[in-house]
Amino acid sequence: MKSGEELYIWQLKAWPNWVYDHRRLAPLLAQVHQAQGYLQGRMYDLGMDLRDQATLRVLTEDVLKTSEIEGEKLNADSVRSSIARRLGVDIGALAPADRHVDGVVDMVLDATQKHNTPLTAERLYGWHAAMFPTGYSGLSKIRTGQWRDDAQGPMQVVSGPMHRQKVHYEAPPALHLDAEMSDFMLWFNVDQHDDPVIKAGLAHLWFVTIHPFEDGNGRMARAVGDMALAKAEVSVQRYYSLSAQIQRERKTYYDRLEATQKGSMDVTDWLEWFLACLLRCLQGAEHTLASVLMKARYWQHWVGMPMKERQIKLLNKILDGFDGKLTSSKWASIGKCSQDTALRDISDLLELGVLKKSDASGRSTSYELTLLK
Repeated sequence: MKSGEELYIWQLKAWPNWVYDHRRLAPLLAQVHQAQGYLQGRMYDLGMDLRDQATLRVLTEDVLKTSEIEGEKLNADSVRSSIARRLGVDIGALAPADRHVDGVVDMVLDATQKHNTPLTAERLYGWHAAMFPTGYSGLSKIRTGQWRDDAQGPMQVVSGPMHRQKVHYEAPPALHLDAEMSDFMLWFNVDQHDDPVIKAGLAHLWFVTIHPFEDGNGRMARAVGDMALAKAEVSVQRYYSLSAQIQRERKTYYDRLEATQKGSMDVTDWLEWFLACLLRCLQGAEHTLASVLMKARYWQHWVGMPMKERQIKLLNKILDGFDGKLTSSKWASIGKCSQDTALRDISDLLELGVLKKSDASGRSTSYELTLLK
């Protein structure tokens, strides 16, 4: 409990009767709906194979970024392979399975692919257990697949060193969780009074305010929000990653949550930020579309060229957005081959015209894709 008279929103008499200014949000909401329709139309024109590739790329980014927001970095190849296995998308060689990665992937896919299946306590327990397959979060043992019990004290969001931590938020007591989550799930599954996109913003806020689990609440709140968005769009395919946009705006995201949870039941400011963030995300999805189209055009151009599986894998990595300069040593590391083999691979592709030496190589020679005319 906080000192003084300041209350968290769940302590207010009006909780959880959300209030917001429809008129103020209407112009932004209209832009979001227009952007959703435009993006879906553009993706529909691509054809099924390219839509699958776009979905694979977006879901990979979504899983990586929703964990990154919480300070956890997952292996991108493991995430991509895990999603490809589940969606049945051919990406060539697959990375070995990682049950921690698989757990986060399972949650994100279950939320979006089965958006019409009711949200229940058992389903949320399953997501949580999948996210923490060892029963540990880092080095700490946690309760998995069940609501928190507050055995170690109130659930608080804190920052700073142990001896002078700052409390940003304190969640409702564990003894209220059954009732709190029952109210939330009834509203989520049944109530149709709010615009579906507004509902996604409210669901995200409501879930993370209850904070029903010992850990993983942020990731689960974003999954619940994505489920609401998938339901709003009546689509199992994802063409944008809200988690990636939230990661780009991470400080503002946490500041907005904290201010809202210490405010009133009028959450117009939160919804305004949520809609604006979603709009920026939808508008930025054009980049994903352009990348998928470029990759498809690239392989159509080089179809029939004799290439090794390792060369195809590395070229796909570059096409999917390579971080930094491509050198022979990086090729050897990613391709798990010797430096000599990497140089032969690169020389073959230089001879074919697939790669060219970069003009900005610096101290060591680097390479880049030959641009198509």
